Amino acid sequence: MKKLLLVFFAITLLAFPLSGGCGGQPTTEVIELTYSNFFPPWHLHSVLAEQFCQEIEERTNGWVRITYYPGGSLTPAPKVYDGVVEGISDIGMSVLAYTMGRFPATELVDLPHGYPSGWVATKVANDYYNEFEPAGFNDVHPLYFHAHGPGTIFTTEKPVRNLEDMKGLVLRSTGVGAKIAEALGATGYAASQGEAYELLSKGVIDGSVTPPEVLLGWKQAEVVKYVTNCFDVGYTANMFVVMNSAKWESLPDEYKKIFTEVSEEFAEKHGKVWSYYDKVAIDYFLTFEGRELIELSPDEMARWVAAAKVVKDTYMSEKGAAGLAVDDFEEYLLKRVDYWADKAPTADECVAWVEAEVEPFAPAK
Repeated sequence: MKKLLLVFFAITLLAFPLSGGCGGQPTTEVIELTYSNFFPPWHLHSVLAEQFCQEIEERTNGWVRITYYPGGSLTPAPKVYDGVVEGISDIGMSVLAYTMGRFPATELVDLPHGYPSGWVATKVANDYYNEFEPAGFNDVHPLYFHAHGPGTIFTTEKPVRNLEDMKGLVLRSTGVGAKIAEALGATGYAASQGEAYELLSKGVIDGSVTPPEVLLGWKQAEVVKYVTNCFDVGYTANMFVVMNSAKWESLPDEYKKIFTEVSEEFAEKHGKVWSYYDKVAIDYFLTFEGRELIELSPDEMARWVAAAKVVKDTYMSEKGAAGLAVDDFEEYLLKRVDYWADKAPTADECVAWVEAEVEPFAPAK
């Protein structure tokens, strides 16, 4: 009888993950979750998402396991958010601008605020949500946000050296980027980054309004010939990582705490990856023959900033009339940009960190 009890005890231990000496677990069954992400698997934001899953599993001693689906393989980029709401995935990462109008108070984050880097934009995006908890996210549990560095103009055939060169161009853009393209004289073409390479290579569009990151992260340096820096315009695209509300509520409090802690850490990591891409993507682009990086003169840059101002003015007028406290939101955002800009790591520091902590884990392209 004693021998049978020992056998039963051994089988019971093997049936569940080890507790790791933590004195027990708040659940008796492994929690299985799914994570949908639009970034392709080789992209460093995708690598971070996979590391997020691994970190959650490690800190819960194997009691929470997350199956990861990169590259829009579970839900395409514009459907990731709804996929989380509907339970197609339990966690999702994508871009808020792919569903313009759904998050009116949060759209202000994307507008030109002179973001000097992706790290700063990421810090500001998270501060903004935590300060105001803007409407629109009631059907999910937001884990964290991250946002790219200042956007640029890509073109495949025609270099853009001044505002006049923007006229007649058809540029891939979404959300605020599309409005900026139009304010600068071009025509916007709504498409996700997953579609951009083919559209550029086939000449369906003339270029894109986008951060430098996609030159490397989405391989667009292969088809883009000209990049025009217009950093002073300083818009961004806010990206979300959200969790299905019912799944979140079903988690034991101990695991909610772990998710919250890991989310805060990974927001910082994504910010560094954005700043890394701000630098190395341009370096990569210039390794291709016949590529040109165009820098606007101070006077020309001032013309671009003035032309883009209408985008923010229109938002402030329309959303203010609809009852949003846009002046308070705007004042807060500008203060946080200044605050984090003074504390930002340098591009070289971000590159060194990413090369040590993220790049080695990226799969082959």
